[in-house]
Amino acid sequence: MYMDTIVFAGFGTVGLMIAFFGGVYYFLRKDAQKHK
Repeated sequence: MYMDTIVFAGFGTVGLMIAFFGGVYYFLRKDAQKHK
């Protein structure tokens, strides 16, 4: 099941990227609200 591993790795990478950028975006929004 080689293709399953590739698909799983692809979804995992995309999920990590979304989680990372989402965390950065959330942190920046929180920081911006604090400065107001």
